[in-house]
Amino acid sequence: MVDFSQQPTMKGFFAPTRFEADVYDCEVIGKVPAELNGAFVRLGGDWLYPPKFDDDSPFSMDGYINMFRFKNGIVDYKGRWVKTPRFKADLAAHTQLFGKYRNPFTDDPRAAGLDRSVQNTTPLAFAGKLFTLKEDSLPYEIDCNTLETIGPYDFHGKYKSLTFTAHPKVDPVTGELICYGYEAEGLETNDVFLYTINKKGEVTRELRFKVPYVSMVHDIGLTQEHVVIPVFGFVSSMERLKEGKVHWGWDDTKPAYVAIVPRDGEAQDIRWFKGPSRATVHTLNARSEGEKVVLEAPIYDSNPFPFFPPIDGSKWDPTKAKAYIRRNTFNLASKDDGFAQEKLFEMNVSDLGRVDDRYLTMPYRYAFTAYADKQKPFAEWKAGNLGGRVNNCYGRFDLATGKMSSYFAGDTHSLQEVCFVPRKNGREGEGYIMGVASNYAEMRSELIIADAERLAEGDVARVLLPFRATAQVHGRWVEENELAFV
Repeated sequence: MVDFSQQPTMKGFFAPTRFEADVYDCEVIGKVPAELNGAFVRLGGDWLYPPKFDDDSPFSMDGYINMFRFKNGIVDYKGRWVKTPRFKADLAAHTQLFGKYRNPFTDDPRAAGLDRSVQNTTPLAFAGKLFTLKEDSLPYEIDCNTLETIGPYDFHGKYKSLTFTAHPKVDPVTGELICYGYEAEGLETNDVFLYTINKKGEVTRELRFKVPYVSMVHDIGLTQEHVVIPVFGFVSSMERLKEGKVHWGWDDTKPAYVAIVPRDGEAQDIRWFKGPSRATVHTLNARSEGEKVVLEAPIYDSNPFPFFPPIDGSKWDPTKAKAYIRRNTFNLASKDDGFAQEKLFEMNVSDLGRVDDRYLTMPYRYAFTAYADKQKPFAEWKAGNLGGRVNNCYGRFDLATGKMSSYFAGDTHSLQEVCFVPRKNGREGEGYIMGVASNYAEMRSELIIADAERLAEGDVARVLLPFRATAQVHGRWVEENELAFV
């Protein structure tokens, strides 16, 4: 018997759903734009069985992939578990065999030797294939029509890292995938393997180097000439794992490092810059400007995650877990290792930001992300006492003028990560924003579609599900011609 009663955070809207689903011809409020043909693919987590430890990270949830399939104004929904060896072993045992996040020393002996990955972070469509990504293992290939799991993928044996980032970047000019694995040679190793994979899915370049300390290397920035790799204060060690702790702890004494890696260079060509302790978990975009490299990102003042606590035993400080859109400028002609930092907006935002992907690596103007507007109403009497857990708005941030326009989801809703869908042949920022809203009052999920240039006007359409969909980590729009959809 499955018992979640001892997990107090898994109640109400946040309780595990534990089912697979197909919904045909979804109910829609408004009208789905006929030009949207493809799929909004989401990846996140759900607990098949309760975690073994109360203090485990939510990043240990079993992977669940789902998609809203758009065709001729009709939207269908499909959701499936990512059936990893871990998922199958737990299902066969009817219990949770795996311990704390990325710590095999806490596993049930029956889990020994199995791939621990849950594949719950980012979907990727590349070279005609659909993948799930989780940074502790290889990608898993997924059937794009059935969403059934095919299995791990190593790019014809040419990808040698044991791990693969959750945030590769596709160069819109060349079609190449720039990707990497950290802890590339095994648990607690400080090796990073950086790869270029051409648009046919063939590895064309590998670069190996080491980071200053074993750390979470979660996302990168990409320019036409450089790869920008942030390293920040999440630390780990084999001793920590043997003590039974989750993989990461926060060390405020660690400086934040940023590697500027020439895309055609070698390890000795890498330039390391150093700054104050901050967390760059996700990035927006980057560009090379002569001797300078510029990165914009929603950067946290300190530790963003309470489930990866400070290693000095102090309490997690939520007042420092705030992200602001910042610009970091690295001068490759300078002789010191510092860099310039600028806060572009004074309001704190979700760090799950997006740009128009056609402008990755290049000068651009607009960024999109969710945020909490405390001036907007929240109907606690209908939605429950969840005001502190609500991102009720999507914002379009104009990096050229400093202005922002806003979409409000409603007084019982919280928004997950936004996705930008460009209009075909449209200019930058012309298109739609898309993202799932949690309707706390009616206990269901709703896919929001809004005109990116007219956010204040509200929805173009809402696609309604008759249930709570699993929580999303990341989502991505996939055009009709990118995969072999039927």
